[in-house]
Amino acid sequence: MGTAPETETTTGTGAPAPRPSAKSPEPRRAASAGAFIRAVGPRWDTAVGALLVAVFVVGLFTTDGFASGGNLAFAFNDIAEVALIALPMTLLVVAGQVDLSVASMLGLGSALTGALWNAGWAFELIVPVVLLAGVAGGLLNGWLVTRVGLPSLAVTIGTLALYRGLASVVLGSDAVTDFPQVYADWAVDTTTVPGTFLTYPVVLFLVLAAATAVLLHSTAFGRSLFAIGAQEEAARFAGIRVRRFKLILFVLAGVFSAFAGIVFTLRYGSARADNGLGFEMLVIAAVLLGGVDFDGGKGTLFGAVAGVLLIGVLKNLLTLNDVPNEVQVIVTGLLLVASVLTPRIVTALAERRHRRAAGVPTEP
Repeated sequence: MGTAPETETTTGTGAPAPRPSAKSPEPRRAASAGAFIRAVGPRWDTAVGALLVAVFVVGLFTTDGFASGGNLAFAFNDIAEVALIALPMTLLVVAGQVDLSVASMLGLGSALTGALWNAGWAFELIVPVVLLAGVAGGLLNGWLVTRVGLPSLAVTIGTLALYRGLASVVLGSDAVTDFPQVYADWAVDTTTVPGTFLTYPVVLFLVLAAATAVLLHSTAFGRSLFAIGAQEEAARFAGIRVRRFKLILFVLAGVFSAFAGIVFTLRYGSARADNGLGFEMLVIAAVLLGGVDFDGGKGTLFGAVAGVLLIGVLKNLLTLNDVPNEVQVIVTGLLLVASVLTPRIVTALAERRHRRAAGVPTEP
């Protein structure tokens, strides 16, 4: 079957329609919009990385002491727990899941650490017990999602309250202090790896981030997570053991959160049931800010790490400039909204542009 000959578009009078001039402003605007869409749309994580660099440069030239080793050690160590929890949260969101109980598990880990230390346990025995509590919490979340069939958002809203309540039962309103100095020194921002401004929790995070990046982007396990997030039924028909993968992710989130509770306790030298209150929103904000799609199936670990660092650097810069904490919360919220809306707006603009190029009518 032959193709129809190409015809010239005409106006209502039958005369050929004028072709747009190469010097007209409309093609230039279209080209600019297209360049923006091509640059930002597929690589939101790169845009966040560039924004992180820009914020750092602004702080370097506008705020005294911002780039000092002591301040950078404090800034990065201040988000160490959020950064640790963001690693398994990235895997969960890529797979189309979420865990809102992570901050409560951090509080439960802190409370257990204090209660067992008060009871005379050796700190070397406390750590594995707290990590096992994280495993148990993750297993409960995973079992309710994978076996009972409940949505992860609803499940973890419930366990958010459950784990925080257990923390209060374990420790009450007391605060436990005087932990072994050798461990406390490991977590504070005044103790850095020799020759660097990096603290030991930050170095640990970087090592775990590198391992998580390999797991997500270079293994069959990671490819399976993307497949589950993109289309769970299709992944199941392809032979991926969806339930097992989800269960593993929730266990990882529980373990990392419990360990973050230990780090938080040592860093502040105080075990409390309300430690880490509200951290779940910071973790999710960092992951989504880094371009990980809340619907699942899209995102990079680089983006999530860039999101965590951007929140930490921006928070530190605002603090150095005496910006009230309430304003910092507003800025974080605006960043979260922008991180969710901007990729969608760019995608919509790209689709509209392609439809126009193909001659398909678009809605106003």
